[in-house]
Amino acid sequence: MTAVFEDEVVTTAHVRYLTLPGLSGEFALITLDNGHDHTRPSTFGPGGIASLDAALDEIAAHSPAPVAIGVTGKPFIFAVGADLSGVPSITDAAQAREIAEAGHRVFRRLKDAPVPTFAFVNGVALGGGLELALHCGHRTIATTATVAFPEVFLGLVPGWGGTQLLPNLIGIDPAVTVIVENALAQNRMLPAPEAARLGIADAVLEPADFLERSLEWAVGVLTGEVTVSRPEVDRGGWDDAIARARQIVAARTRNASPGAVRAVELLDLARAGADGGAFTAGTAAEDDALTDLLMSDPLRASLYSFDLVNKRAKRPAGAPDKSLARKVGKVGVVGAGLMASQLALLFVRRLEVPVVLTDIDQSRVDKGVGYVHGELDKLAARGRLSADALNRLKGLVTGSLSKDVFADADLVVEAVFEEMSVKQQVFAEVEAVVSPECVLATNTSALSVTEMASKLEHPERVVGLHFFNPVAVLPLLEVVRAGRTDDATLATAFAVGKALKKSCVLVADAPAFVVNRLLTRFLGEITSAVEQGTPVAVADRALDPLGLPMTPFELLTLVGPPVALHVAERMHEAFPDRFAVGEGLRRMVELGKSSVYSEPGVVDPDLEGIDSGDAPLSEAQVRDRAEKALAEEIRLMLDEGVVAAVQDIDLCMLLGAGWPFWLGGISAHLDRTGVSEAVTGSRFLPKGVASLP
Repeated sequence: MTAVFEDEVVTTAHVRYLTLPGLSGEFALITLDNGHDHTRPSTFGPGGIASLDAALDEIAAHSPAPVAIGVTGKPFIFAVGADLSGVPSITDAAQAREIAEAGHRVFRRLKDAPVPTFAFVNGVALGGGLELALHCGHRTIATTATVAFPEVFLGLVPGWGGTQLLPNLIGIDPAVTVIVENALAQNRMLPAPEAARLGIADAVLEPADFLERSLEWAVGVLTGEVTVSRPEVDRGGWDDAIARARQIVAARTRNASPGAVRAVELLDLARAGADGGAFTAGTAAEDDALTDLLMSDPLRASLYSFDLVNKRAKRPAGAPDKSLARKVGKVGVVGAGLMASQLALLFVRRLEVPVVLTDIDQSRVDKGVGYVHGELDKLAARGRLSADALNRLKGLVTGSLSKDVFADADLVVEAVFEEMSVKQQVFAEVEAVVSPECVLATNTSALSVTEMASKLEHPERVVGLHFFNPVAVLPLLEVVRAGRTDDATLATAFAVGKALKKSCVLVADAPAFVVNRLLTRFLGEITSAVEQGTPVAVADRALDPLGLPMTPFELLTLVGPPVALHVAERMHEAFPDRFAVGEGLRRMVELGKSSVYSEPGVVDPDLEGIDSGDAPLSEAQVRDRAEKALAEEIRLMLDEGVVAAVQDIDLCMLLGAGWPFWLGGISAHLDRTGVSEAVTGSRFLPKGVASLP
């Protein structure tokens, strides 16, 4: 190969020749190892592919010829696919095609080998790693291993045979689930037993002596003592499965992700089979798709997003030294409503410390504690908690009418009604009973944390911890530094966020922080367009080309009109020239409506006339206004120092709003469409970052 990835950590294919009881010849075993521990998984760049190619050359030349070939990985890792960190090194289509074709050529040597081949999947096998295993004739898997095809999630396709091999091994409908549906469901992984049930693996073995047992199993297959039966693939349901795949892509990406669309096309092509000429044609189509996608801006933006989530999120910009963090051995939650109860559940599951909720009457307290206990019961029923763990965690969650129970708490979080005076009163009452070191946190979505703390004796111990709903799903935690928050408090907030398995972003105490500020601004443009006379349906689908996870009015339903109105009013108070409060939104709240629709696609009759203005806009015009508003707001937020850099805004939109990787959060999309320069006079990111060089 002539393509070279700068700084590639090469995965070396080491060959051993084993003499196994029961075999008349040697067994050639390839071990994939990049020389690092499991925290740096083995990947395939040009060097790694070349090493595997060389190992197969060595085996082919070995005398006497081995009777079988096996492939396994280093401890805990089989292989996690292509080396995506090297993609920026690909500067033209010829290089992209070379890498695609090289992977196919080398992996196919296992499929077409003159002797039986085995993959011993001892650990994580993702993307190209799973494709390598699929090229082998038989597969064992460790009970602790997981497998997945994350490519569609990243805006790519399984490009080294996966779209052709998997449907012809397990059937097209399960393959659609694994390659498309799971990838677009936050990159869901398959545990080993499920992979075996689908037919991806032939045998599931314990990890302690996995390789030894796998070799014994392989000998059994070779000698005929073990029979591997695979049901014949049903080809009758191909059209229905492809239709389902297209529906999934349309629903979750609005067909805006080139990778998702191409993946479905490739799966459809696999109906011709995975042998001989059909397989050659299918892999040639994968080469075309991979070449096109690698040389696309959306894919470069996707990899930028991937880097943010996997690197920047783990080292939050501006976080104090973690040694300053105080230990949290007990948590108090003020409030017992749904948000407070979700927080209590998260705290007890992740921190495993006493958590106590308070509220104004016993029925609310009982309901909150009951919610947490009920959710723990559900986890136990699904096998996620043992009976002992269930009893222990339930025993840690209690409720009280008195805030005196916070006397020995190290962290108290308030999640009460979004009214400044109410929150100030709550904090005053809590401060009166807690220790001087206790951290006080607010989950406010829009109010000033500085003002909230202003009447306290120790405002330096107040911090914002803005979680996103649903708390258990969305990984973002906006950590808000108020005007007098000290480093110890802030360090404790970051330490708690990490323990909760959240990705923390430091934000300034500015109105609505990051996510809610941007969502409110863009939603305001949509509702304003409706009030001008744009039909609701037109405004609601205007942003479909961006592939957002929800349409604007679906988002409004999820957030809830009362919450949306509250945030809009706060933003209007702060920035009246840019944030308006729509009369349609007020009307929805007054009428108690949770949606503009009474049924899918039908505007609620009680809201008739909300689009009766005389200056309707087209979809393109609505989208243009929304994108320009986003660009303007991002530039202002950066100028105000709300975050350290635009990367933090993108990270917030990826993790807090679920915006697609292929947008690059949002800034990369605004850059490549020219909106950034048109509105602000410059790009948010340098050329070549989240875009082609």
